Amino acid sequence: MSSKIITLIKNKHFLSLSGNVIMSGMGMVIMAVIYRSLPVNDAGVWVLFQTTLLLVDNFRSGFLTTAFIKFYAGATPERAAEIAGSAWFIGSCITGLLCMISIVALSFINSIHDEGYLLFFRWSGVAFICMLPMFIATCILQGEQRFDRLLYVRMVNQGGFLVYILTLIIIGKMSLMGVLFSYILCYFVASVYVLVMGWARITTIKNRSRKGILDLYHFGKFSVGTTFSSNLFGFSDAFIINHMLGKAALAVYNLGQSLMQVVEILMRSFAATAMPSLSAAFQQDSPAEVIKITKKYLGMITVVLIPIAICGWALADLPIYIIGGGKYVGSQAANIFRCFLTFSLLYPADRFFGLTLDVINRPIVNFYKVLIMLAFNVVFDVVGILVFGNIYGAVLSSAIWTIVGVIIGYWALNKYFKFSFWGVYTYGYSETKLLAIDTWQKFRAKSPEN
Repeated sequence: MSSKIITLIKNKHFLSLSGNVIMSGMGMVIMAVIYRSLPVNDAGVWVLFQTTLLLVDNFRSGFLTTAFIKFYAGATPERAAEIAGSAWFIGSCITGLLCMISIVALSFINSIHDEGYLLFFRWSGVAFICMLPMFIATCILQGEQRFDRLLYVRMVNQGGFLVYILTLIIIGKMSLMGVLFSYILCYFVASVYVLVMGWARITTIKNRSRKGILDLYHFGKFSVGTTFSSNLFGFSDAFIINHMLGKAALAVYNLGQSLMQVVEILMRSFAATAMPSLSAAFQQDSPAEVIKITKKYLGMITVVLIPIAICGWALADLPIYIIGGGKYVGSQAANIFRCFLTFSLLYPADRFFGLTLDVINRPIVNFYKVLIMLAFNVVFDVVGILVFGNIYGAVLSSAIWTIVGVIIGYWALNKYFKFSFWGVYTYGYSETKLLAIDTWQKFRAKSPEN
Protein backbone atom coordinates (compact mmCIF):
# COMPACT_ATOMS: atom_id res chain seq x y z
CA MET A 1 0.00 0.00 0.00
CA SER A 2 2.87 2.34 0.78
CA SER A 3 4.32 2.09 -2.74
CA LYS A 4 0.88 2.79 -4.20
CA ILE A 5 0.47 5.87 -2.04
CA ILE A 6 3.93 7.14 -3.01
CA THR A 7 3.15 6.60 -6.70
CA LEU A 8 -0.13 8.49 -6.31
CA ILE A 9 1.51 11.40 -4.51
CA LYS A 10 4.13 11.73 -7.25
CA ASN A 11 1.49 11.73 -10.00
CA LYS A 12 1.36 15.15 -11.68
CA HIS A 13 -2.45 15.10 -11.92
CA PHE A 14 -2.74 14.36 -8.21
CA LEU A 15 -0.21 17.05 -7.31
CA SER A 16 -1.95 19.63 -9.48
CA LEU A 17 -5.41 18.75 -8.14
CA SER A 18 -4.35 18.46 -4.50
CA GLY A 19 -2.43 21.73 -4.75
CA ASN A 20 -5.48 23.55 -6.07
CA VAL A 21 -7.72 21.88 -3.46
CA ILE A 22 -5.44 22.97 -0.63
CA MET A 23 -5.05 26.50 -1.94
CA SER A 24 -8.73 26.94 -2.69
CA GLY A 25 -9.58 25.59 0.75
CA MET A 26 -7.15 28.02 2.34
CA GLY A 27 -8.58 30.80 0.18
CA MET A 28 -12.06 30.01 1.49
CA VAL A 29 -10.76 30.10 5.08
CA ILE A 30 -9.13 33.48 4.41
CA MET A 31 -12.35 34.79 2.89
CA ALA A 32 -14.32 33.50 5.89
CA VAL A 33 -11.96 35.27 8.31
CA ILE A 34 -12.21 38.54 6.36
CA TYR A 35 -15.99 38.37 5.96
CA ARG A 36 -16.51 37.57 9.63
CA SER A 37 -14.02 40.18 10.89
CA LEU A 38 -14.90 43.19 8.74
CA PRO A 39 -18.18 45.11 8.50
CA VAL A 40 -20.20 44.31 5.38
CA ASN A 41 -19.29 47.67 3.79
CA ASP A 42 -15.55 47.17 4.40
CA ALA A 43 -15.82 43.65 2.95
CA GLY A 44 -17.29 45.22 -0.19
CA VAL A 45 -14.41 47.71 -0.34
CA TRP A 46 -11.90 44.86 -0.09
CA VAL A 47 -13.68 42.92 -2.86
CA LEU A 48 -13.55 45.98 -5.12
CA PHE A 49 -9.84 46.61 -4.41
CA GLN A 50 -8.80 43.00 -4.92
CA THR A 51 -10.93 42.57 -8.05
CA THR A 52 -9.40 45.71 -9.60
CA LEU A 53 -5.84 44.72 -8.64
CA LEU A 54 -6.17 41.20 -10.04
CA LEU A 55 -7.80 42.53 -13.20
CA VAL A 56 -4.87 44.86 -13.92
CA ASP A 57 -2.32 42.20 -12.93
CA ASN A 58 -3.96 39.88 -15.43
CA PHE A 59 -2.55 42.10 -18.17
CA ARG A 60 0.88 40.82 -17.12
CA SER A 61 -0.12 37.22 -16.44
CA GLY A 62 -2.28 37.02 -19.56
CA PHE A 63 0.56 38.31 -21.70
CA LEU A 64 3.10 35.80 -20.41
CA THR A 65 1.59 32.66 -18.81
CA THR A 66 0.23 30.74 -21.81
CA ALA A 67 2.97 31.97 -24.13
CA PHE A 68 5.67 31.07 -21.61
CA ILE A 69 4.43 27.50 -21.06
CA LYS A 70 3.99 26.98 -24.80
CA PHE A 71 7.63 27.87 -25.58
CA TYR A 72 9.23 26.68 -22.31
CA ALA A 73 7.72 23.21 -21.84
CA GLY A 74 9.93 20.55 -23.42
CA ALA A 75 12.51 23.06 -24.68
CA THR A 76 16.27 22.45 -24.61
CA PRO A 77 18.10 23.89 -21.57
CA GLU A 78 19.49 26.72 -23.72
CA ARG A 79 16.09 27.57 -25.18
CA ALA A 80 14.45 27.31 -21.73
CA ALA A 81 16.97 29.78 -20.28
CA GLU A 82 16.36 32.10 -23.25
CA ILE A 83 12.57 32.02 -22.73
CA ALA A 84 12.87 32.45 -18.94
CA GLY A 85 15.18 35.45 -19.35
CA SER A 86 12.92 36.95 -21.99
CA ALA A 87 9.92 36.48 -19.70
CA TRP A 88 11.78 38.31 -16.90
CA PHE A 89 12.50 41.17 -19.29
CA ILE A 90 8.91 41.49 -20.52
CA GLY A 91 7.48 41.01 -17.03
CA SER A 92 9.74 43.75 -15.64
CA CYS A 93 8.76 46.14 -18.45
CA ILE A 94 5.05 45.53 -17.89
CA THR A 95 5.49 45.94 -14.12
CA GLY A 96 7.32 49.23 -14.65
CA LEU A 97 4.51 50.43 -16.93
CA LEU A 98 1.83 49.53 -14.39
CA CYS A 99 3.75 51.33 -11.63
CA MET A 100 4.10 54.45 -13.79
CA ILE A 101 0.36 54.48 -14.46
CA SER A 102 -0.29 54.14 -10.73
CA ILE A 103 2.08 57.03 -9.93
CA VAL A 104 0.48 59.28 -12.56
CA ALA A 105 -2.98 58.44 -11.20
CA LEU A 106 -1.92 59.71 -7.77
CA SER A 107 -1.98 63.23 -9.25
CA PHE A 108 -5.76 62.90 -9.58
CA ILE A 109 -6.33 61.14 -6.25
CA ASN A 110 -8.47 63.99 -4.89
CA SER A 111 -10.96 63.41 -7.68
CA ILE A 112 -11.49 59.77 -6.64
CA HIS A 113 -14.11 59.29 -3.94
CA ASP A 114 -14.63 55.52 -3.94
CA GLU A 115 -12.56 53.93 -1.15
CA GLY A 116 -11.88 50.74 -3.13
CA TYR A 117 -10.33 52.66 -6.03
CA LEU A 118 -8.42 54.92 -3.64
CA LEU A 119 -6.72 51.89 -2.11
CA PHE A 120 -5.92 50.56 -5.57
CA PHE A 121 -4.21 53.68 -6.89
CA ARG A 122 -2.27 54.25 -3.66
CA TRP A 123 -0.94 50.73 -3.21
CA SER A 124 -1.12 48.86 -6.54
CA GLY A 125 2.41 49.87 -7.62
CA VAL A 126 3.96 48.34 -4.49
CA ALA A 127 1.81 45.24 -4.90
CA PHE A 128 2.80 44.70 -8.55
CA ILE A 129 6.52 44.84 -7.69
CA CYS A 130 6.13 42.39 -4.80
CA MET A 131 4.13 39.99 -6.98
CA LEU A 132 6.55 39.81 -9.94
CA PRO A 133 9.15 37.23 -8.78
CA MET A 134 6.45 34.88 -7.51
CA PHE A 135 4.56 35.20 -10.79
CA ILE A 136 7.61 34.34 -12.91
CA ALA A 137 8.40 31.40 -10.62
CA THR A 138 4.88 29.98 -10.99
CA CYS A 139 5.19 30.18 -14.78
CA ILE A 140 8.50 28.32 -14.67
CA LEU A 141 7.22 25.65 -12.27
CA GLN A 142 4.12 25.07 -14.40
CA GLY A 143 6.28 24.79 -17.51
CA GLU A 144 8.47 22.21 -15.73
CA GLN A 145 5.36 20.52 -14.29
CA ARG A 146 6.86 20.81 -10.81
CA PHE A 147 3.49 20.99 -9.10
CA ASP A 148 5.07 20.00 -5.80
CA ARG A 149 7.21 23.14 -5.74
CA LEU A 150 4.26 25.17 -6.98
CA LEU A 151 2.33 23.99 -3.94
CA TYR A 152 5.16 25.10 -1.62
CA VAL A 153 5.18 28.57 -3.16
CA ARG A 154 1.43 28.95 -2.84
CA MET A 155 1.53 27.68 0.74
CA VAL A 156 4.08 30.36 1.65
CA ASN A 157 1.92 32.97 -0.08
CA GLN A 158 -1.59 32.03 1.04
CA GLY A 159 -0.49 30.49 4.34
CA GLY A 160 1.38 33.66 5.19
CA PHE A 161 -1.65 35.81 4.39
CA LEU A 162 -3.81 33.70 6.71
CA VAL A 163 -1.24 33.87 9.53
CA TYR A 164 -0.88 37.64 9.18
CA ILE A 165 -4.61 38.40 9.37
CA LEU A 166 -5.13 35.93 12.24
CA THR A 167 -2.33 37.70 14.10
CA LEU A 168 -4.14 41.01 13.56
CA ILE A 169 -7.32 39.53 15.04
CA ILE A 170 -5.47 38.11 18.04
CA ILE A 171 -3.81 41.44 18.88
CA GLY A 172 -7.06 43.35 18.24
CA LYS A 173 -5.77 45.30 15.23
CA MET A 174 -7.91 43.79 12.48
CA SER A 175 -8.98 46.42 9.94
CA LEU A 176 -9.32 47.01 6.22
CA MET A 177 -5.82 48.53 6.04
CA GLY A 178 -4.45 45.65 8.07
CA VAL A 179 -5.82 43.19 5.51
CA LEU A 180 -4.28 45.27 2.70
CA PHE A 181 -0.80 45.36 4.25
CA SER A 182 -0.98 41.64 5.06
CA TYR A 183 -1.87 40.95 1.41
CA ILE A 184 1.14 42.87 0.10
CA LEU A 185 3.43 41.31 2.72
CA CYS A 186 2.44 37.75 1.79
CA TYR A 187 3.50 38.36 -1.84
CA PHE A 188 6.75 39.98 -0.74
CA VAL A 189 7.66 36.99 1.44
CA ALA A 190 6.71 34.48 -1.27
CA SER A 191 8.81 36.37 -3.85
CA VAL A 192 11.83 36.40 -1.54
CA TYR A 193 11.30 32.65 -1.01
CA VAL A 194 11.35 31.76 -4.74
CA LEU A 195 14.39 33.99 -5.32
CA VAL A 196 16.32 32.34 -2.48
CA MET A 197 15.33 28.85 -3.69
CA GLY A 198 16.36 29.70 -7.26
CA TRP A 199 12.98 28.72 -8.68
CA ALA A 200 12.40 32.13 -10.27
CA ARG A 201 15.63 31.73 -12.32
CA ILE A 202 16.27 35.47 -12.19
CA THR A 203 19.87 34.97 -13.40
CA THR A 204 18.51 33.87 -16.81
CA ILE A 205 17.68 37.49 -17.59
CA LYS A 206 21.18 37.64 -19.12
CA ASN A 207 20.07 34.88 -21.53
CA ARG A 208 17.20 36.92 -22.93
CA SER A 209 17.23 37.36 -26.69
CA ARG A 210 15.39 39.36 -29.29
CA LYS A 211 13.94 36.14 -30.72
CA GLY A 212 12.73 34.94 -27.31
CA ILE A 213 11.15 38.30 -26.55
CA LEU A 214 9.44 38.44 -29.95
CA ASP A 215 8.19 34.84 -29.66
CA LEU A 216 6.56 35.64 -26.32
CA TYR A 217 5.31 39.01 -27.58
CA HIS A 218 3.68 37.78 -30.79
CA PHE A 219 1.81 34.99 -29.01
CA GLY A 220 1.15 37.03 -25.87
CA LYS A 221 -0.38 39.99 -27.70
CA PHE A 222 -3.37 37.78 -28.50
CA SER A 223 -3.51 35.66 -25.33
CA VAL A 224 -3.34 38.80 -23.16
CA GLY A 225 -6.48 40.09 -24.82
CA THR A 226 -8.29 36.84 -24.06
CA THR A 227 -7.11 36.61 -20.45
CA PHE A 228 -7.52 40.30 -19.68
CA SER A 229 -10.93 40.45 -21.31
CA SER A 230 -12.12 37.28 -19.56
CA ASN A 231 -11.17 38.79 -16.21
CA LEU A 232 -13.18 41.86 -17.09
CA PHE A 233 -16.26 39.72 -16.37
CA GLY A 234 -15.58 39.79 -12.64
CA PHE A 235 -14.55 43.43 -12.70
CA SER A 236 -17.55 44.52 -14.76
CA ASP A 237 -19.87 42.66 -12.38
CA ALA A 238 -18.19 44.32 -9.38
CA PHE A 239 -18.21 47.76 -11.01
CA ILE A 240 -21.86 47.62 -12.07
CA ILE A 241 -23.15 46.10 -8.82
CA ASN A 242 -21.10 48.55 -6.75
CA HIS A 243 -22.51 51.57 -8.56
CA MET A 244 -26.09 50.35 -9.06
CA LEU A 245 -26.72 48.46 -5.80
CA GLY A 246 -23.90 49.41 -3.39
CA LYS A 247 -21.03 47.69 -1.59
CA ALA A 248 -23.22 45.57 0.68
CA ALA A 249 -24.84 43.97 -2.38
CA LEU A 250 -21.38 43.47 -3.89
CA ALA A 251 -20.22 41.64 -0.75
CA VAL A 252 -23.26 39.32 -0.89
CA TYR A 253 -22.82 38.63 -4.61
CA ASN A 254 -19.11 37.94 -4.20
CA LEU A 255 -19.77 35.54 -1.31
CA GLY A 256 -22.20 33.46 -3.37
CA GLN A 257 -19.96 33.49 -6.42
CA SER A 258 -16.76 32.74 -4.51
CA LEU A 259 -18.12 29.39 -3.37
CA MET A 260 -17.73 28.33 -7.01
CA GLN A 261 -14.06 27.73 -6.17
CA VAL A 262 -14.87 24.02 -6.04
CA VAL A 263 -15.54 24.15 -9.79
CA GLU A 264 -12.45 26.25 -10.44
CA ILE A 265 -10.35 23.70 -8.54
CA LEU A 266 -11.20 20.99 -11.06
CA MET A 267 -10.83 23.17 -14.13
CA ARG A 268 -7.53 24.79 -13.12
CA SER A 269 -6.03 21.45 -12.12
CA PHE A 270 -6.94 19.59 -15.28
CA ALA A 271 -6.24 22.56 -17.55
CA ALA A 272 -2.68 22.70 -16.15
CA THR A 273 -2.10 19.04 -16.97
CA ALA A 274 -4.08 19.02 -20.24
CA MET A 275 -2.18 21.84 -21.93
CA PRO A 276 1.16 19.97 -22.37
CA SER A 277 -0.72 16.97 -23.82
CA LEU A 278 -2.70 19.19 -26.19
CA SER A 279 0.47 21.01 -27.26
CA ALA A 280 2.26 17.70 -27.94
CA ALA A 281 -0.65 16.43 -30.05
CA PHE A 282 -0.74 19.68 -32.02
CA GLN A 283 3.03 19.60 -32.60
CA GLN A 284 2.59 16.08 -34.01
CA ASP A 285 0.02 17.48 -36.47
CA SER A 286 -2.77 15.27 -35.13
CA PRO A 287 -6.07 17.22 -35.07
CA ALA A 288 -8.01 14.09 -34.17
CA GLU A 289 -5.84 13.54 -31.08
CA VAL A 290 -6.15 17.19 -30.07
CA ILE A 291 -9.95 17.00 -30.12
CA LYS A 292 -9.88 13.59 -28.42
CA ILE A 293 -7.88 15.03 -25.49
CA THR A 294 -10.23 18.03 -25.31
CA LYS A 295 -13.30 15.76 -25.27
CA LYS A 296 -11.75 13.54 -22.60
CA TYR A 297 -10.94 16.31 -20.14
CA LEU A 298 -14.08 18.36 -20.84
CA GLY A 299 -16.43 15.39 -20.60
CA MET A 300 -14.87 13.86 -17.50
CA ILE A 301 -14.88 17.11 -15.55
CA THR A 302 -18.54 17.74 -16.44
CA VAL A 303 -19.53 14.25 -15.28
CA VAL A 304 -17.73 14.84 -11.97
CA LEU A 305 -19.45 18.23 -11.58
CA ILE A 306 -22.99 16.78 -11.69
CA PRO A 307 -22.99 15.23 -8.18
CA ILE A 308 -21.11 18.27 -6.86
CA ALA A 309 -23.85 20.56 -8.22
CA ILE A 310 -26.60 18.40 -6.69
CA CYS A 311 -24.94 18.41 -3.26
CA GLY A 312 -24.29 22.15 -3.52
CA TRP A 313 -27.95 22.84 -4.25
CA ALA A 314 -29.05 20.86 -1.21
CA LEU A 315 -26.50 22.32 1.22
CA ALA A 316 -26.06 25.87 -0.10
CA ASP A 317 -27.08 27.58 3.14
CA LEU A 318 -24.45 25.75 5.19
CA PRO A 319 -21.28 27.08 3.47
CA ILE A 320 -22.80 30.58 3.39
CA TYR A 321 -23.17 30.46 7.18
CA ILE A 322 -19.74 28.90 7.74
CA ILE A 323 -17.91 31.47 5.62
CA GLY A 324 -19.99 34.62 5.96
CA GLY A 325 -21.44 34.16 9.42
CA GLY A 326 -24.89 35.00 10.72
CA LYS A 327 -25.04 38.44 9.09
CA TYR A 328 -25.27 36.78 5.63
CA VAL A 329 -27.87 34.14 6.60
CA GLY A 330 -31.18 34.92 4.90
CA SER A 331 -29.46 37.03 2.25
CA GLN A 332 -29.46 36.24 -1.46
CA ALA A 333 -25.99 34.63 -1.26
CA ALA A 334 -27.22 31.00 -1.03
CA ASN A 335 -29.54 31.33 -4.04
CA ILE A 336 -26.76 33.02 -6.00
CA PHE A 337 -24.57 30.02 -5.26
CA ARG A 338 -27.32 27.65 -6.45
CA CYS A 339 -27.77 29.59 -9.69
CA PHE A 340 -24.05 29.54 -10.47
CA LEU A 341 -23.89 25.81 -9.72
CA THR A 342 -26.64 25.17 -12.27
CA PHE A 343 -24.93 26.70 -15.27
CA SER A 344 -21.44 25.77 -14.07
CA LEU A 345 -22.00 22.49 -15.95
CA LEU A 346 -21.18 24.50 -19.09
CA TYR A 347 -17.98 26.01 -17.64
CA PRO A 348 -15.72 23.09 -18.67
CA ALA A 349 -16.90 23.39 -22.28
CA ASP A 350 -16.15 27.11 -22.37
CA ARG A 351 -12.76 26.69 -20.64
CA PHE A 352 -11.45 23.75 -22.66
CA PHE A 353 -12.73 25.00 -26.00
CA GLY A 354 -10.84 28.22 -25.29
CA LEU A 355 -7.71 26.39 -24.11
CA THR A 356 -7.69 24.26 -27.26
CA LEU A 357 -8.06 27.31 -29.50
CA ASP A 358 -4.96 28.79 -27.83
CA VAL A 359 -2.98 25.58 -28.31
CA ILE A 360 -3.82 25.31 -32.04
CA ASN A 361 -2.53 28.86 -32.54
CA ARG A 362 -5.91 30.54 -32.85
CA PRO A 363 -5.83 32.88 -29.85
CA ILE A 364 -7.32 35.64 -31.99
CA VAL A 365 -10.57 33.63 -32.21
CA ASN A 366 -10.53 33.28 -28.44
CA PHE A 367 -9.97 37.01 -28.10
CA TYR A 368 -12.97 37.92 -30.26
CA LYS A 369 -15.06 35.28 -28.48
CA VAL A 370 -14.30 36.81 -25.09
CA LEU A 371 -15.04 40.32 -26.35
CA ILE A 372 -18.47 39.19 -27.55
CA MET A 373 -19.12 37.44 -24.23
CA LEU A 374 -18.02 40.53 -22.33
CA ALA A 375 -20.40 42.71 -24.33
CA PHE A 376 -23.26 40.36 -23.48
CA ASN A 377 -22.25 40.43 -19.81
CA VAL A 378 -22.17 44.22 -19.50
CA VAL A 379 -25.44 44.75 -21.36
CA PHE A 380 -27.36 42.04 -19.51
CA ASP A 381 -25.84 43.03 -16.13
CA VAL A 382 -27.31 46.51 -16.51
CA VAL A 383 -30.60 45.32 -18.04
CA GLY A 384 -30.96 42.48 -15.53
CA ILE A 385 -30.42 44.73 -12.50
CA LEU A 386 -32.81 47.35 -13.90
CA VAL A 387 -35.51 44.71 -14.55
CA PHE A 388 -35.14 42.65 -11.35
CA GLY A 389 -33.92 45.47 -9.12
CA ASN A 390 -31.43 43.16 -7.36
CA ILE A 391 -28.30 41.06 -7.94
CA TYR A 392 -30.23 38.20 -9.56
CA GLY A 393 -30.06 40.25 -12.74
CA ALA A 394 -26.27 39.96 -12.73
CA VAL A 395 -26.51 36.20 -12.10
CA LEU A 396 -28.77 35.74 -15.13
CA SER A 397 -26.27 37.69 -17.22
CA SER A 398 -23.55 35.17 -16.33
CA ALA A 399 -25.69 32.31 -17.64
CA ILE A 400 -26.24 34.11 -20.94
CA TRP A 401 -22.58 34.91 -21.69
CA THR A 402 -21.53 31.37 -20.74
CA ILE A 403 -23.91 29.90 -23.33
CA VAL A 404 -22.67 32.38 -25.94
CA GLY A 405 -19.04 31.42 -25.24
CA VAL A 406 -19.72 27.70 -25.58
CA ILE A 407 -21.51 28.19 -28.92
CA ILE A 408 -18.68 30.29 -30.39
CA GLY A 409 -15.95 27.95 -29.10
CA TYR A 410 -17.66 24.87 -30.48
CA TRP A 411 -18.21 26.54 -33.86
CA ALA A 412 -14.53 27.56 -34.10
CA LEU A 413 -13.17 24.12 -33.15
CA ASN A 414 -15.52 22.41 -35.59
CA LYS A 415 -13.81 24.32 -38.38
CA TYR A 416 -10.52 22.76 -37.19
CA PHE A 417 -11.88 19.22 -36.79
CA LYS A 418 -15.48 17.98 -36.93
CA PHE A 419 -16.93 16.50 -33.76
CA SER A 420 -20.30 16.15 -32.05
CA PHE A 421 -21.05 18.46 -29.13
CA TRP A 422 -23.17 15.88 -27.31
CA GLY A 423 -20.56 13.26 -28.14
CA VAL A 424 -18.21 15.13 -25.79
CA TYR A 425 -20.34 14.15 -22.81
CA THR A 426 -20.93 10.53 -23.84
CA TYR A 427 -17.18 10.16 -24.37
CA GLY A 428 -16.49 11.80 -21.02
CA TYR A 429 -18.92 9.42 -19.29
CA SER A 430 -17.25 6.41 -20.92
CA GLU A 431 -13.77 7.62 -19.92
CA THR A 432 -14.90 8.31 -16.35
CA LYS A 433 -16.46 4.85 -16.10
CA LEU A 434 -13.31 3.17 -17.47
CA LEU A 435 -11.11 5.17 -15.09
CA ALA A 436 -13.29 4.22 -12.10
CA ILE A 437 -13.22 0.52 -13.05
CA ASP A 438 -9.47 0.56 -13.67
CA THR A 439 -8.79 2.33 -10.36
CA TRP A 440 -10.97 -0.13 -8.46
CA GLN A 441 -9.30 -3.16 -10.08
CA LYS A 442 -5.83 -1.83 -9.28
CA PHE A 443 -6.87 -1.13 -5.70
CA ARG A 444 -8.20 -4.66 -5.26
CA ALA A 445 -5.14 -6.20 -6.90
CA LYS A 446 -2.83 -4.41 -4.45
CA SER A 447 -4.98 -4.86 -1.35
CA PRO A 448 -3.40 -7.02 1.43
CA GLU A 449 -5.97 -9.81 1.18
CA ASN A 450 -4.96 -10.37 -2.44
